[in-house]
Amino acid sequence: MSASGDESGVLTVIPLTGGAGEGGPPSLTGGAGKAPPPAPPPAMGSRVRGATLVLVLLIVGGTTSLLLLLLPPTTNGTPRGPRDFYSHAVTDIRGRRVELEAFRGSVSLVVNVASECGYTQAHYAALQKLYRELGPTHFKVLAFPCNQFGAQEPGSNADVEAFARHTQGASFPLFAKSLVLGVNAEPALRFLYDALGQEPRWNFWKFLVDAEGRPVGAWGPDTPVEELRPHIVGLVRDVILKRRSEEL
Repeated sequence: MSASGDESGVLTVIPLTGGAGEGGPPSLTGGAGKAPPPAPPPAMGSRVRGATLVLVLLIVGGTTSLLLLLLPPTTNGTPRGPRDFYSHAVTDIRGRRVELEAFRGSVSLVVNVASECGYTQAHYAALQKLYRELGPTHFKVLAFPCNQFGAQEPGSNADVEAFARHTQGASFPLFAKSLVLGVNAEPALRFLYDALGQEPRWNFWKFLVDAEGRPVGAWGPDTPVEELRPHIVGLVRDVILKRRSEEL
């Protein structure tokens, strides 16, 4: 406000702005002169909804992280790890790593062999005959020596190879002595057992695998190799026809 005097000497008070309102302080902006009331605190319902949203986000984020940990690792979006029998790697009779992928496209008869079993002579002879007649391009015999049944494969890998090659005349692939039962069983063999729901109970258990690495069937040592011939011939025929159609 400002003060001025008139001719009578009486001091007159002049408001700086108009519209202060009755009994109210003058307003510097020409408003009503009253300060706006403070904003009310957020309602309890809003706070609850906000806390619930945060909790949901935390749960979703944690669940997503857990699922990512449980999913199989991927490479460029493709899951790693064994998808079929041919996705495994094993060790051959001379200690070299072998990717079974090299046998994809061929039908395979996987057998746990032994050198001192009552089934040895007949099975080795029949397996070699089948391999000679149907292999090696479209059909393989894959032999895994094992000493878990009656301790009938006691020798070293070198002993097993000498016996199979020189005594039995086997020319099919031989792999290192392996465990075929228990938690430490060869993973490639374990894959077959889990897929078919059947484990070997003795030497010379035979597992037939198609050209894509899918287990087809299993037979024990009491089933002669020759009885498997129709199954094997049918799968081999499919392989040959497929290759011919792809060449056209």
